[in-house]
Amino acid sequence: MNNPPPTGPENPGAPIVAVTGAGGAVGGRVARRLARAGVPVRLLGRDPSRLPELPGAVAAPPAPYGDGEAMRRALAGAHTLFLVSAHESPYRVREHTTAVDAAVAVGVERIVYVSFLGAAPDATFTFARDHWHTEAHIRAADVRYTFLRDSLYLAGIPAMTGADGVLRGPAGDGRVAAVAHDDIADVAVAVLLADTESDDTRYDAITYDLTGPEAFTLAEAAEELSRVTGRTVTYLPETREEAYASRAQYGAEDWEVAGWVTSYEAIATGEMATVSEAVPDLTGHPATSLAAFLREHPDSYRHLLKTD
Repeated sequence: MNNPPPTGPENPGAPIVAVTGAGGAVGGRVARRLARAGVPVRLLGRDPSRLPELPGAVAAPPAPYGDGEAMRRALAGAHTLFLVSAHESPYRVREHTTAVDAAVAVGVERIVYVSFLGAAPDATFTFARDHWHTEAHIRAADVRYTFLRDSLYLAGIPAMTGADGVLRGPAGDGRVAAVAHDDIADVAVAVLLADTESDDTRYDAITYDLTGPEAFTLAEAAEELSRVTGRTVTYLPETREEAYASRAQYGAEDWEVAGWVTSYEAIATGEMATVSEAVPDLTGHPATSLAAFLREHPDSYRHLLKTD
């Protein structure tokens, strides 16, 4: 590939933070916060047309994670890489490791990686295993790092609820301390600013669990959705077999359906019940509750208001 190098208003004398997924929900929030703080930002995304226009930021040419040459070109001169995990795919770990290797090759000094709560090689949630393998690769690399292990997104709770008003899955009576995108971004920026504003290494080699302030069952989530929508929303526990059957209509590949189903099963096993103080400790404000999120984001459950 012969992509041109990034060009624009970056201050060559200041540490540059490269933000991947800058057109997305997490990366975009982080990029905007860093730009407001006056940090030189390099915006990375698969589709540069989706990248925001921000003061002090430049857009890198297209650089898919799995394209080592393109990633090296996009990351050249950056001090820190904020690495948002790639879209789920059978090749996700390979894409992550290629991006990490590219960063190390061009001298990136630090990686802040958006991982997942309970990441482990034998995690119930299959996608959490990808995160563990990525973390292991970063740990073995010659680079400073911080891992932000997010719980499920609060926005995912209404999204997982069908237009029929049913939240269904094999989660049993398990609990999940889902977290808001804004809280994740606030934590990420606190961690990133500590190093860009001074020689501050206090977050190096640390893993933070990022969660909401409370762990709730999906039945309790359905009750909260009922309150805000004014209609009856229910939680329907499924067996594994029922979960696969109810999702067959989407025509998704086996690995993707397994990810969907095992995300609920991880709730059932207690792997999602962790409640962490990382959000208030690192940001100085309380973590967002489900009730507060729904009050502030009515668009998240708009599909539930259509009853005809």
